[in-house]
Amino acid sequence: MAIDEQELRPDLVVHAKDATPYKHEEQTDLERLCINTIRALAMDAVQQANSGHPGTPMGLAPVGYTLFTEFLKHDPDDPVWPDRDRFVLSAGHACLLQYALLYLTGYDLSLDDIKAFRQWGSRCAGHPERGRCPGVEVSTGPLGQGVANGIGLAIAERMLAARFNRPGHEVVNHRTYVICGDGDLMEGVSAEAASLAGNLHLGKLIMFYDDNHISIEGSTELAFGEQVGERFEAYGWHVLRVSDANDLPELRRAIRTAQSFEDHPSLIVVRSVIGFGAPHKQGTASAHGSPLGPEEVAAAKANLGWPYAEPFTVPGEALEHCRASAERGRDAHAAWNDRFAAFEAEHRHGGAEFRRTVVAGELPADWEQSLPEFPADTPLSTRVASGRTLNAVAASVPELVGGSADLAPSTETYLAGFADIATEDFSGRNFHFGVREHGMGSVMNGVAAHGGLRIYGGTFFVFSDYMRPAVRMAALQELPVVYVWTHDSIGLGEDGPTHQPVEHLASLRAMPGLCVIRPADANETAQAWAVALRRRHGPTALVLSRQNLPVMADVPRDAVPLGAWVVEAGDDVVLAATGSEVQLARAAHDLLHEAGVSAQVVSMPSWELFEQQDDDYRTQVFPSGVPVLAVEAASPFGWARYADDTVTLEHFGASAPADRLFREFGFTAENVAARAKALLGSKE
Repeated sequence: MAIDEQELRPDLVVHAKDATPYKHEEQTDLERLCINTIRALAMDAVQQANSGHPGTPMGLAPVGYTLFTEFLKHDPDDPVWPDRDRFVLSAGHACLLQYALLYLTGYDLSLDDIKAFRQWGSRCAGHPERGRCPGVEVSTGPLGQGVANGIGLAIAERMLAARFNRPGHEVVNHRTYVICGDGDLMEGVSAEAASLAGNLHLGKLIMFYDDNHISIEGSTELAFGEQVGERFEAYGWHVLRVSDANDLPELRRAIRTAQSFEDHPSLIVVRSVIGFGAPHKQGTASAHGSPLGPEEVAAAKANLGWPYAEPFTVPGEALEHCRASAERGRDAHAAWNDRFAAFEAEHRHGGAEFRRTVVAGELPADWEQSLPEFPADTPLSTRVASGRTLNAVAASVPELVGGSADLAPSTETYLAGFADIATEDFSGRNFHFGVREHGMGSVMNGVAAHGGLRIYGGTFFVFSDYMRPAVRMAALQELPVVYVWTHDSIGLGEDGPTHQPVEHLASLRAMPGLCVIRPADANETAQAWAVALRRRHGPTALVLSRQNLPVMADVPRDAVPLGAWVVEAGDDVVLAATGSEVQLARAAHDLLHEAGVSAQVVSMPSWELFEQQDDDYRTQVFPSGVPVLAVEAASPFGWARYADDTVTLEHFGASAPADRLFREFGFTAENVAARAKALLGSKE
């Protein structure tokens, strides 16, 4: 689906020690001054920090300058106004490009922040961080994540446009721009997400690929010889090529052409030179991830015609020009305010819903009244209870959207009665992510970062491994995404150890900011969904059973929010369990009672929520001096915080019916009771 088939021009390639940069004749003196200001700031900041990546900001300075001053719809005075264009620097190591542009165009970012690059307290961290620096939409740095995040942002724009725009009233209409590099496109997550974007015909997404032919180890030819443009054409993207990053007219033509296509996403392949202008290091790996050195910085500035000896010099003419360019965005913002006022006057309910979901991010009043209560007469798997809860609250929470990695029938994540999100039709609520767990997780982060939607995604718990980098980024950014992870233990049975999660609970509980909930029955599951949807800062993992479990009667309404609760009171020993093993602990309680042992049974669906409770409550659950036996069909790692001994797994599972596996691995009431007695004996 190529738009421009011209070949990259080998005569424009700059080699090391070539003191003649690319052609500059396509830039005015003022444009060159502004672009070189970006380059100089990047060199100076990395040199002062003695750490960082100067080369890519130097090579891409013309792209960033052109985009921010001429095309990006943004308002530095209000970086979060709803209909702004979104910009994602997926190549997050090149963050000084973004910091320089934010400063020059007038965001609340000072030159002192740039001078303090990578230092304690500076808004200019080593990679862009959402929430730290105004104008940063998502945290990037782990390569490939920003590509997928940008696709999620673009999907959210299309979904909100389908929900709120009316004839004569267009309140959602913005683009998403992404800058990525070779490293981003080597990572598999970018391939997963780009394939999905092409399948959805995701217009209004424009991605610049920095084709500089250099990675940390040297030439990209060492490991990356593919034709990127052709790959993206196969995904269904429009592909354009700019043969010289310094050729501003060519850049403008490519961007305008990409903007004219809204039937598919666009990739602009931009040939650049890493470390552009540095006479001894440009075009080499040595310009990538370390300071150029004082002598090379001086030589680069001389080579670029930069007349200022003092570091961090920002010419007044360049600053004035860049900040004046922001008036275009302020005018667009003001025009949107007028359009929204007209929309709100004619569509009062739509306006109120826009303010609630997109602006405030609040849930509807009384939505929790739609949460189901399950009778204690029919056993039910927690995955099925989750699906029924989802469908019960869907009508009350219209911003709730999601899907699975091609596993909706198994994960119970389909919203019945609502349409699918499909090619060029974003009015539905059900995603089909395909078998792309990593891409799904990272796209979900983009949707959540956009605002206006509450996103969930499901797969088997064992495949949370495939999602883990995206889960970590969600936790780091405090994004309120929900993971529906089913088939949570050896209880899934015959599929065997490849599909039976063992170490996953311990691993995910170790992640800061992630709330892990493993409910014991259907009613705990409904409460778990309530906790997940109330959370506005941070992701939630719902870890759910495949097999049916008894439904407990009279589960307190605050059982899950408290993190742990006493199911059966006792004085001699505590049996603490999660998920399906709570029923096992209850059965062991009865055996112990017959033997004259008073056991307290604790359901502990969430360690993270329990740790938020006060000391008095935690002592009620785990009385001082009373031995604790933990029961969980997973790794024991971490239980030493609460338990004196465990009935757990320190090996992988096996292929057999679930009942047989539980017996073979010691998850029986008899074994738990015997271990509790042994624990009491050891404490005597």
